[in-house]
Amino acid sequence: MQPAFHLNIPLMKRLITTIILFILFAASVYCGSPYKGGEFRTKEAYAYGRFEVNYKTAKGDGILSTYFTYFDGTDSDPWSSTKWNEIDLEILGRFDDNVQFNTITPGQTNHVRSQYVSFDPSKDYHTYAVEWTPDYVAWFVDGAEVYRQTQSHIQTLTRPQKIMMNIWQPVYASWVGTFDPSILPVFAYYDWTSYYAYTPGAGNYGTDNNFTHSWTDNFDSWDQNRWEKASHTFQGNNVDFIPANIVFNNGKMILCLTDDVNTGYQDLTKPTARFAKYADNKIEIMFSEEIEKSTAETLANYVLSGVTINSATQQEDKRKVVLDLSGYDTSKANSIIVRNVKDSSGNSMTAKILTVSNVNKLVFPVKINVGGNAWQGYLADQVWDDKAEYGYCDGTDSVYTASIANTEDDPVYQAVRFGLVEYKVRVPDGTYNVKLLFSEPLASRSTERVFDIYVEDSLHTALNVDIFKFAGKNKAKDLKFLNVTVKDGILNIDFMAEVGASPILNGIVIEDVTTGVNSEDIKVPVNMTLEQNYPNPFNATTTIKYSVAQEDFLSFYVYDILGSVVYQKNIGEKPAGKYELVWNAVNNSGQAVGSGVYIYRLKGNYRDISKKLVLLY
Repeated sequence: MQPAFHLNIPLMKRLITTIILFILFAASVYCGSPYKGGEFRTKEAYAYGRFEVNYKTAKGDGILSTYFTYFDGTDSDPWSSTKWNEIDLEILGRFDDNVQFNTITPGQTNHVRSQYVSFDPSKDYHTYAVEWTPDYVAWFVDGAEVYRQTQSHIQTLTRPQKIMMNIWQPVYASWVGTFDPSILPVFAYYDWTSYYAYTPGAGNYGTDNNFTHSWTDNFDSWDQNRWEKASHTFQGNNVDFIPANIVFNNGKMILCLTDDVNTGYQDLTKPTARFAKYADNKIEIMFSEEIEKSTAETLANYVLSGVTINSATQQEDKRKVVLDLSGYDTSKANSIIVRNVKDSSGNSMTAKILTVSNVNKLVFPVKINVGGNAWQGYLADQVWDDKAEYGYCDGTDSVYTASIANTEDDPVYQAVRFGLVEYKVRVPDGTYNVKLLFSEPLASRSTERVFDIYVEDSLHTALNVDIFKFAGKNKAKDLKFLNVTVKDGILNIDFMAEVGASPILNGIVIEDVTTGVNSEDIKVPVNMTLEQNYPNPFNATTTIKYSVAQEDFLSFYVYDILGSVVYQKNIGEKPAGKYELVWNAVNNSGQAVGSGVYIYRLKGNYRDISKKLVLLY
């Protein structure tokens, strides 16, 4: 007698296994992450145009707040990595003076620029814009163009893209820094965004008036005809995007990064003290978030046995408190009790005992083997964090074996860090001479690797650095920046890709000019000269002569009487000699400027000279 049905046991096992795997996959996608973020995106996609946003970013290592455009496919043109089209503005919470621009083209090819800015994007609202045309992509900060891409990859950005904003926590610690969940929740605040259609020859806005206003959203509420809230995640993202973490409040669209319990725009998490370190009769305590000033500066909230605490001062970032001490004994292990400190939402911390670490202060001249190990007075390279005395932000290191010309310190020039965004060194406030060491290990022609450098601020820059052009391959090349002033206890060195491959660095030497300690490594060069333009006044073209007594990186500027930049030219590196340049009374867009008094300026690493000229038609 045959049974009424036949049970296929192997098939049933495979079916059950498939169901289990599906459930596990679904759980990993929708419930797997303990962190939740938000992503806001338009329903419509746009081909070319000017995209503007005004927002204040979230602060903290390991996170970023973004504004970008992205092609996610259509019914007639489905998404694939071979069609990748994306234009990014990504602001990393680890930096207080940097924003990152990127175009991602077919094959998920990145074209990244890390841009120095003179402000902390998390402290206030700033306006950022992107112009996307068939010929270029340009980025703007507070109305000024700061970077433009015109290379051949721009012609591959052809697909309509949606406007998106999100806050998330990448797995890539080398890029964004090491994430500490105790900083949660954090928020990014978006005030408004606008879209301008690309209308060449018929517009009234943007570069050459080639754009026309289409719409602006002030985020007073959720316009569900225009926007949608995402519910997904993606590879490399440690958060799930959920609608609850996109909140409209007081005329702002707020993106929230939270744990998986206390979601939305609320702070129910207690602050905590993360670490304490001692130097020069002071203890610095770092908290997980911004804290309330009165409780932060209450002396009774800090207990340190056998030590007198004279004062407690909250620092400008509102996350650090510095205690001034008397009677501290560095020869013994010390612990400090921190209690009763509140965050800005009124949450009071649980009392915590911190072991106080003693800072090993750097000794001048400070020498760092960037990308390599300690060697003959050079310190080993290391990553930067709140506890470090020095270190890199981003990049990968390699060591090469080729002999290096023009130096006896081959191990320093053979070790290199690629893709560096910033190097930070803790130094006392004062004045320093900084020498950066380079050797090009890979490029075989000029323009293959070109980048800009800012040392501490825009007063000390080297633009269009091309090590192969100026030195060749496997040859030592040093750049010197003199009389750099540090006012916040940290020397910042920023690197920005201009053309081709990513920036590199091999070593750093820092000399203390304030005390005059160990100055033999860096010599102060003699003067640069800048002559009066002729003719002056002029009505069409004027010639300006100048001279440099030592090889230097030079930039030329013309300002109007209100101090706005009218014209800028990156001259690049010039060996010692006499030179002249011609200004045709045009701005950087090639348009003629009007009659008036202007200031022209020649800026090098060693001197900065300005003079007046008069244009009369």
